[in-house]
Amino acid sequence: MDPLLHLDRTLDDLDPPGWGSPADGATGLVRKVHALRRVPLRELRPAGLLTLVSQQVALPYVLPLAVRLLLEEPLLDAYFYEGDLLHAVVRAPAGAWAVLPDLDARLRAVIRALPETAVADLPSGVAEELARFAARP
Repeated sequence: MDPLLHLDRTLDDLDPPGWGSPADGATGLVRKVHALRRVPLRELRPAGLLTLVSQQVALPYVLPLAVRLLLEEPLLDAYFYEGDLLHAVVRAPAGAWAVLPDLDARLRAVIRALPETAVADLPSGVAEELARFAARP
């Protein structure tokens, strides 16, 4: 299923069962993720995608959206720092990429094309994670 064909639907629609409202006393992060699951995919912004990818929520739907942004602007600053969305995406489990081989290959090519100077400016450890992701078979 191509998640980009379902941009008017929410993760609660596409990734059942719906999560509903968070429990009383839930953390801010839990409330945020629950709220993001009720946003139509086309309305998800980079910061929301960063949160969902980082929390590994509905990856078959959110990874393609994130990668679409990263193909245009690989070092996009979604919320915390330049390249934060890319960093979150490359940390997604390998199994999530198994169903997205074309996007995986395209993203690896983009990472390999990044200028060394840009990668060197990323937070400690990020360059190594990008290199590991790009070198995967």
